[in-house]
Amino acid sequence: MRLEGSCHCGAVRFSVEAYAPVPYLRCYCSICRKTAGGGGYAINLGAKAGTLTVEGAEAVSVFHATVDGKPSPGERRFCSRCGSALWVWDPRWPDLVHPFASAIDTPLPEPPEQVHMMLGSKANWVRVDARPGEARHDEYPDESLEEWHKAHGLLDEG
Repeated sequence: MRLEGSCHCGAVRFSVEAYAPVPYLRCYCSICRKTAGGGGYAINLGAKAGTLTVEGAEAVSVFHATVDGKPSPGERRFCSRCGSALWVWDPRWPDLVHPFASAIDTPLPEPPEQVHMMLGSKANWVRVDARPGEARHDEYPDESLEEWHKAHGLLDEG
């Protein structure tokens, strides 16, 4: 599925081919919460890094979060003008890019369920809006983004 996205001020526009486009995974970790905001959680999608095209690249900045006291190799891209979180890329998985659902302008498929992860580090003021039966994890779930999409018949392998 082709996704089109942008920052709030319009300085950055991007497109990418998503193989895992359903916004089902809510991450409540302090990094996502503080850098991407929105309800105290962030939602990432799965896309193919080689298909990413960017207009306004001069306005894109990179942030490396600190994880366990060390800088993470993961690169969180954001607009340097308005601060909008755009996507995450990690050199450990160079073929993948993870756009933030909040930056996507293309209508996204509604997930049949949501998975709530990193609840062990959510802010105390955040109310987890989980429906009965939805998975909750204090840390990372065992199932990957790709595995979840495949299990639900939603993986775009085209």
